[in-house]
Amino acid sequence: MNKKTIEALDVILKRVETIDLELQKDDTLKDIKLMTVLNKERASLEEKANKYIEYKKVEADINDAKEVLDKEKDPELRDLAKMQLEEANIQIEKIEQELELLLLPKDINDDKNVIFEIRGAAGGDEANIFAGDLFRMYSKFAEKNNWKIDVLDQNESTAGGFSQISFMVKGENVYSKMKFESGGHRVQRVPKTESKGRIQTSTATVAVLPEISDVEVEIKASDLRIDTYRSSGAGGQHVNTTDSAVRITHIPTGIVAASQDGRSQHDNKDKAMTMLRARVYEAELEKQNSEAANMRKNAVGSGARSEKIRTYNYAQNRVTDHRINLSLNKLDQVMEGNIDELITELINNAQKELIAQQIEQSS
Repeated sequence: MNKKTIEALDVILKRVETIDLELQKDDTLKDIKLMTVLNKERASLEEKANKYIEYKKVEADINDAKEVLDKEKDPELRDLAKMQLEEANIQIEKIEQELELLLLPKDINDDKNVIFEIRGAAGGDEANIFAGDLFRMYSKFAEKNNWKIDVLDQNESTAGGFSQISFMVKGENVYSKMKFESGGHRVQRVPKTESKGRIQTSTATVAVLPEISDVEVEIKASDLRIDTYRSSGAGGQHVNTTDSAVRITHIPTGIVAASQDGRSQHDNKDKAMTMLRARVYEAELEKQNSEAANMRKNAVGSGARSEKIRTYNYAQNRVTDHRINLSLNKLDQVMEGNIDELITELINNAQKELIAQQIEQSS
């Protein structure tokens, strides 16, 4: 490893040792808030520190084996030292790779819940049906990961699926896995509405936003316009007779969020505010910081809704992610929520790009 990396790891290890000493002090034990802060910081550093300790131990084994080879004349001891050196060199190379990943800059949103927004785009009814298929795919993936889904707002299509659906996914490290799903998704298949059996290409757009708390983004009540209206189902049929649906407009930005699927007007207002905070947060990032504006523009593409990221070809049972040039001939499985392989490859690719950037910056 290079000198800068070693220095960074030394600082981390020293900080963990300092925290451990602080946690043993009587004054700290009496301060619950400080205890919480220190334990949280230690937890964030622990894996890196332990891996570095492991690295130092193997490094010492390498030095010991080299010393034996330099000084020892006994053939058996030299052979043993050679074998130990070979094993240690393999081991330390693996540890260095693991440390590289652990030291990558962490996305501050990775451990957050997410808000999905799926919309039928080009293709009319078929695009809306495909939007429904994507919602089902993500719902099944969430179920496999023991995540919870909460629908925030939806506009059902008369032909099936949704012209638009927004939903929250709650669980452990959801954003870290789902953030690469933002963008344009293209389907190639014979639509249910096609009588002549011709393959049609349709698209749906997906946006994945981290859930933002009211502490992270300030929205003044005076900047909001709140309208209520009657909830309606597919085709505009009223599903209740009270004005329980809520539409909130953030006047300074013109950003709008609505919800009609909650149990009450209060519930819909909470859901609409959750969506609004996420959208305002994203808009603020784009406005204030050009680097943060590319929150989703990394190794796997910008995640812009207009960007085609993946094609689902039903005739050939194939799904292709265009950002990493990966094709899998198991679309039927993917649509059942088995998207782990796609997500793992996207994460690995993003990590490789970050490592390459760090190497370039340090050279």
